[in-house]
Amino acid sequence: MEVGFIGLGKMGRPMTLRLLAAGHTVHVFNRSRRAVDALAKEGATPADSARQVAERAEIVMTALPTPDSVETVYAELARSARAGQTFVDHSTVSPGLNQRCAEQLKARGADFLDAPVSGGPAGAQAGTLTVMVGGQRAVFDRALPVLQAFGKNIQLCGPVGAGQVVKLINQLLVGIHTSAIAEAAVFGARFGADPKIVLDLIGTSIGGSTMMTRNLPRFISRDFSPATPVGLILKDLGLIHDEARNGGVPLLLGALAEQRFSEARARGLGEEDMAALVKLWEEPAGVTISPASAS
Repeated sequence: MEVGFIGLGKMGRPMTLRLLAAGHTVHVFNRSRRAVDALAKEGATPADSARQVAERAEIVMTALPTPDSVETVYAELARSARAGQTFVDHSTVSPGLNQRCAEQLKARGADFLDAPVSGGPAGAQAGTLTVMVGGQRAVFDRALPVLQAFGKNIQLCGPVGAGQVVKLINQLLVGIHTSAIAEAAVFGARFGADPKIVLDLIGTSIGGSTMMTRNLPRFISRDFSPATPVGLILKDLGLIHDEARNGGVPLLLGALAEQRFSEARARGLGEEDMAALVKLWEEPAGVTISPASAS
């Protein structure tokens, strides 16, 4: 199939590689030309603009970093959209923004799915992403074979915007659980618990979580390379805060997590992985979770 992909960052690049491996022709565009050229060497077809991608592809996918970029790119794409095309946004934005994207495309006879993903770059590389989709059943069924190139757990959640609601639930839990494991791990380290033993035992206990098994090894190894940066989670927590406020939903734990992530960014940790949040607890406790403390 003639597929387009716009946004070739940490998620877009491995997702595109999976599409190429599945045998699709993939037309690619990114604001940075270097990313386009790198994927061209892997077999992708470079484009000079988002609009050119839309002119060539049957299904156009996007993975963009901010709500502003989604709004700008879809305004451009809508000018070239045509009947029979399907557009799929894998970005994490508000449900309302994706609903506006869908309306722009509907005016041109094109279809739209919001399809945010979870699983990170490693999940994209392995083809095991969770894909949370909002849209019409018939459109979802047409797009499913393409989504299966990089997704494993792919579900239609409801109409356009429903996928984003489920993704924001996930991100709310990511923020809260990252804060919780940072606090718990430092508590344990302060009183002499070996963090490797904590990981082995609590990781298989009911107090464990995916974020624990993801973040605690990073605490121990001091690996804060930005697989999922603090700033990205803070962006998502801001979206969640706005939706909750508009819907009259109190978010007590979410607000605390947002405060901690905001503090981490203010301390210069915005480009580090979300696991770097642990530093906010380590400093006042006077401990560092590290291989030395695990010995």
